[in-house]
Amino acid sequence: MDRRSFVALVGTAITSPAHEWLIAHPITRLAQATGTAIPAGVVDHLDGITDHLRRMDDQVGGGPMLRLVHEQLRYVTTLLRNGRYDDSLGRRLHAVAAELLRLAGFAAFDSGRHGLAQWYWDAGLRAAHAAGDSALGANILGFKSCQAKDAGGGREAVVLANSARLGYSGASGQVTAILALRAAEAAANDRTTTSGHRASQTRHAIDDAFNALDDPPPATGHPAWAYWMDPAQAHAQAGYCYLRIGEHAKARTELRAALRLQDKEYSREGALRHVLLATTYLQQTQPDLEHTLAHAHQAADALTGHVDSARCRGHLDRLAKDLQPYRRTTKVQELLDRSRAMSNP
Repeated sequence: MDRRSFVALVGTAITSPAHEWLIAHPITRLAQATGTAIPAGVVDHLDGITDHLRRMDDQVGGGPMLRLVHEQLRYVTTLLRNGRYDDSLGRRLHAVAAELLRLAGFAAFDSGRHGLAQWYWDAGLRAAHAAGDSALGANILGFKSCQAKDAGGGREAVVLANSARLGYSGASGQVTAILALRAAEAAANDRTTTSGHRASQTRHAIDDAFNALDDPPPATGHPAWAYWMDPAQAHAQAGYCYLRIGEHAKARTELRAALRLQDKEYSREGALRHVLLATTYLQQTQPDLEHTLAHAHQAADALTGHVDSARCRGHLDRLAKDLQPYRRTTKVQELLDRSRAMSNP
């Protein structure tokens, strides 16, 4: 399913899994009494492999990752079907499967395969529910919200983001910040309400996120998958939100902070941040083409190197489209040619 087909399906079809997840009764027993016994150490190793896959995705993008994650997921589902385990180990295995489904969905989304991403995320919601892991389920809903707002489903994105926040009552400030920033992004893209309401809801959610990041960690620690929510990421998402509500100076301040603070391993996010920063210079009242082009080329450098992300290329394509009125300028035409070559290799 391509993006156009996915957009046509945005509506109750995309939000109904969130409602089902919120009202579903807990699964009280997951033990399986037949098959080959699975040692607890195997699940420890699976957790470690999943963490490596997450961090690879940060560096190379979704393009190369989907097959790797899918093969690991195939192995875990085989263990779930054919292995013997008690209730505690069964919940851990379902949690591993849920996180792999979340990661596979993001790799598909990052590669422009929107229908496949939805399939993975809906399956991940069911696995997270079986594991009794509300934080993981809420995080998956947050990713569904992110996809919905990118596809133009502003109201659906808000419903999904709010459902995620409602379904998580844990103590991790990192998880709370992740969900609050998903809500901020959804609010900033919601064209069904007034600009003033959008801006107010966006700012409130951003404030909630930064306040949550200041909270001390819970006694049990943060979920391993929440590692990416740090000040750099929070500033980057805040910058995106301010850009979407037209506050370009604030957006620039946040995006510059993100680039200054980011880990060098976050290649894909660095490319995206440069595209967004370039967009702030182009969309301001008096466009600044010099800074626009400088940041756009930095993004293009990453995306023609080892980062394979159709999602980031899409942001660069939209920037190039907005630069069309200035195409008679030689330097602008150079970027347009470069963007076209990247889209049609």
